[in-house]
Amino acid sequence: MTPHGHTAAEQALRRLELTVVRRLDGLLHGNYQGLLPGPGSEAGDSRIYVPGEDDIRRMDWAVTARTSVPHVRDLIADRELETWVLADLSPSMDFGTAGMEKRDLVVAAVAAIGFLAGRTGNRFGAYVLHDEYIHRMPARGGRTALYGLLHSLMEAPRGRPAADAPDLAEAVEVLAAARRRRGLRVVVSDFLGAEPGLDPALELPWERPMRRLAARHQVLAVEVVDPRELELPPVGLVNLTDPESGRSRQVRLTPKVRAAYAEAAAAQREITRTALRHCGVAHLVLRTDRDWVADIAQFVLRQRRTAHLTHRHPTAGATR
Repeated sequence: MTPHGHTAAEQALRRLELTVVRRLDGLLHGNYQGLLPGPGSEAGDSRIYVPGEDDIRRMDWAVTARTSVPHVRDLIADRELETWVLADLSPSMDFGTAGMEKRDLVVAAVAAIGFLAGRTGNRFGAYVLHDEYIHRMPARGGRTALYGLLHSLMEAPRGRPAADAPDLAEAVEVLAAARRRRGLRVVVSDFLGAEPGLDPALELPWERPMRRLAARHQVLAVEVVDPRELELPPVGLVNLTDPESGRSRQVRLTPKVRAAYAEAAAAQREITRTALRHCGVAHLVLRTDRDWVADIAQFVLRQRRTAHLTHRHPTAGATR
């Protein structure tokens, strides 16, 4: 890489850091520890169990037996965890018709997660789905290590179609199989690929490994979307190319074709949303035509309000 290119990348990363830190500070107002209000793993106080809201796996059986009232034990957030992100840089991410390409939004999302995780001393590592490999970048702490990781993402060449390339399901499986300390796991992808049609009764390939991942860790799925993936413009005859396979086809975008495309795209997004909900993971949608910093801030605030309402219950009879 030329010195000029290295300087340009440094400047881009510094602008990205300022955007994340300054704007999120302004939008979130005050101290915050991450994208999700994590429960942690250290046992805290017991409180009365709330059906439909509390996880029965956190049931405090000793207090329940002593008081004859079901209690759960809250968990205290760990101060230092490993945060791992899976960044999808497959060929479908090299696309964008608005303010940026989807791969740029992947880097922005990873940067936001990394800068937030670094504030609490968390080590930050990544798996990168790119070409025929799933690259692993070890978890390290500190700003220098994060800059190095982001440099690698920014400098990664554009994806190319490969018959034996791993898919998202395989990458999530690798992330789930890594037996590491509990913490936050983030999957940044467009969640497009080999789906079993648009039948909501069929399981998506990445659902099972995603459930295994969520059984041990907090998981955030960041779905990256471009507006042209939701609807097509009225431009007549166009040449459409599948970035994953490289196959092309000419299509005339008649009103009927555009309507069918929009309906299929909406159905696909709904299937993805439902699958992620069934996996028990948090779901954040970022679009190339929207203010992604504001969307992240709104997501964090929404998650905190939900967590506050869930845990705002009487603690009569609670013990330490």
